[in-house]
Amino acid sequence: MSRPYTPKVVTANDLLLGDVIYQTASGDWTRDLAEAEVIRDEPTADSRLRAAIQQPGIAVGAYLAEVKLSANGPAPAHFREAFRATGPSNYFHGKQAAQA
Repeated sequence: MSRPYTPKVVTANDLLLGDVIYQTASGDWTRDLAEAEVIRDEPTADSRLRAAIQQPGIAVGAYLAEVKLSANGPAPAHFREAFRATGPSNYFHGKQAAQA
């Protein structure tokens, strides 16, 4: 018996700034996970990921990240994704400084 497909989003790093970005339903990119397209089936996920990979001038390292659905929209399902969303960990700057 196969496992049910878990919701995912396409994520990558912005080519110029390096921070985490998410693909929206229109194919644009956002830095806000709440605006990301939540993908609920494998064929759509494969299609969206292929489209993201074909944008090397915008995004690098695109992949599918599992999310949990909450009242506030998608949330990271794994620690790695929650950690990535806070930005670089060498010192507080950018997103981390804004949250401190």
